[in-house]
Order: sequence, then structure tokens, then C-alpha cells
Amino acid sequence: MKKLLVASLLLFITASELRAQTKWTTDKANQWYKKIGWVSGSNFQPSTAINQLEMFQAATFDPQTIDRELGWAEGLGMNAMRVYLHHIAWTSDKAGFKSRLDQYLQIANKHGIKTILVFFDDCWNDTYQPGKQPDPKPGVHNSGWVRDPGTMILNHPDSLPVLESYVKDVLTTFKNDDRILLWDLYNEPGNSGYTSKSLPLLKSVFTWARAVGPSQPVSAGLWNWSKAFDELNAFQLENSDVITYHNYAYIDNHANRINDLRQHNRPLICTEYMARRNGSLFQTILPLLKQENIGAINWGFVSGKTNTIFAWDTPIASGREPELWFHDIFRKDGTPFSQDEVNKIKAVTGKK
Repeated sequence: MKKLLVASLLLFITASELRAQTKWTTDKANQWYKKIGWVSGSNFQPSTAINQLEMFQAATFDPQTIDRELGWAEGLGMNAMRVYLHHIAWTSDKAGFKSRLDQYLQIANKHGIKTILVFFDDCWNDTYQPGKQPDPKPGVHNSGWVRDPGTMILNHPDSLPVLESYVKDVLTTFKNDDRILLWDLYNEPGNSGYTSKSLPLLKSVFTWARAVGPSQPVSAGLWNWSKAFDELNAFQLENSDVITYHNYAYIDNHANRINDLRQHNRPLICTEYMARRNGSLFQTILPLLKQENIGAINWGFVSGKTNTIFAWDTPIASGREPELWFHDIFRKDGTPFSQDEVNKIKAVTGKK
């Protein structure tokens, strides 16, 4: 009898684990999106933080600035922000990191804003360390932003268990937290010349997420449609509950991309757009996304230490403010780069 009970328990556990690792059905994904309604917001980094570590480390965590700036987002009618995490902030201070993340979520929730949380990232600087972060380089876009985990995982695959513990701990802690809209497991996998070298970690983070089985959907956004990314893109599309993507191009290009992604019959959220020099503008793209019922998360909110008012590949050594900002909406004092843009955002979100 005992053997039978043990066998039954093992079967139950195995079945539970399998269920936890199952991708959402299209019906479940579409019902979820219908319930939450149209999503609009920004990628958020407080103006006082140069990168993910400076945002969440104890010495530089800045709830006053976060509260003030998310208040401006609420004033625009935004209801979601996308926020990057970093495993070094967790390994350095696990309890403190999760406490500060919870505090961030409390502040955002107070302003009616849900959060998309990002785990890994293949963009910008490859080296990082805890503690004091570098000062911004004048006029250089994202001069202090750091990858996670970057080339480290290629040179030290033995670090994989640490990353697994990090992802599972954070997911388990917040797996039923309705302040979190979505888990964006890996930002721009394959960037920085990695291409398919990022596929093993991408596969791993989806496996870890499925093992935890959060109540929120999981995704990894498509961003590069060149042939070198076919394998990555296929995996992302096949395994994401909700399809997320990036597009910084003109409206015609963006509309064509939407048509391509519609064939998968899942909710779409654009988690990065709006680069003025590229013709990706609030005045054109935001109404398109609203009309198509596609989530709209632009890059950049308040001009600050990330220097994202400067273009990716056009530094201004003097640090002089460019006549045309690349990203961002507000200055640190809350005045907008363009009142016309602010009026358009409010008109689309329905904010009076």
C-alpha cells in the first residue's frame, strides 16, 4: 500500500511539473489580454540611475525619484513600465534586492502601473561589478548600461546554477503578484554579436520559468529578423505565452511587422519603440498600436544618467543636449521635450 501511495505521489508530482512547464494556450493568452486591457507605458529607469545595478543596490536605490517620475507616467495615462533586473544585485544582497524590488512595485502600484520585469540582456557593456557604478560618459548613449550575464556565461558555464537560483528565487517570490504584468525573460538575445551563442541560456531561462509556473505570462521579445536570428526567433515564438517584439522603424515597416506577427493569433506587446531620428514617433506609432490593440512600451522616460536622449551611434562629446532627442519624454524637472508629444500621448490613452 505504501509503495502504491509513493508511486501515486511521484506520478502526481511529475504531472504537476509537466503542467507547470506548459506554454499557455492561445485561448488562455487571449483571455488574459482581454482582461488586462490595452497596455501603454515606457521602459523605466529613474533619472538618477545609470543602469540596473544603480537602480536596485541599497546605496543608490532612490524611491523618492521613482515615486515622482512614476507620478508623471500616471499623469500621461500610462499603465505599465518595463524594468530591468540584474543577477549581481541579487547575488550581492538577496533579501535586500527582493525587498527593494517589492518597494518599487508598491510605488508603481500606487500610481496604477503594472510592471514588466526583464531578467537577462545582451546589450551594451560586457563587464560589471557590484558597488559604485561608473559616471555617465558625456553625450554617449547608455554608456553605463551592462549586459546580464554577457560573455561571462560563455567563459564560465559553471555559473549556470547561480543564474538558475536567481531566476527561480525571484520568480517564486513574485509568481502570484498581480502588480507584475509579464516576465520578459531575456532582452534581445543574440545581440552584441552573440547570435545563436545565446540560445542555450535562452532555452534554460524558459525551462526555469516553466518549472516555477508563475501566474503571469512569460515571453522573450523578437528584435532582429535577419537570417542569423532564425533559430532564436523560432524558439522565442514557439515558447512565449504572449508575443513581444521591438521596432524602432517608420510606420510602414512597423505595420508590416504587425501583419507578420498576427498570424500567431496571440496578444502582441511592443516592448520597445520610439526613436525620433528613425521616424518611430509617438504621433504615428502610438495611435497605430492603440488601433491594433497592441501593447505600447516606448524606450526612455526621463532624461538622466542613461543618456538616451543621445542616439545609439552618434555621441556628442561635449554632452550638449541634441536639438532632436533620440529617446525619453521628460527632463528631470518634469518639463517635456515636446508638449505636442505629451498631448498626443494623453489623447491616445484617454487621460484628461
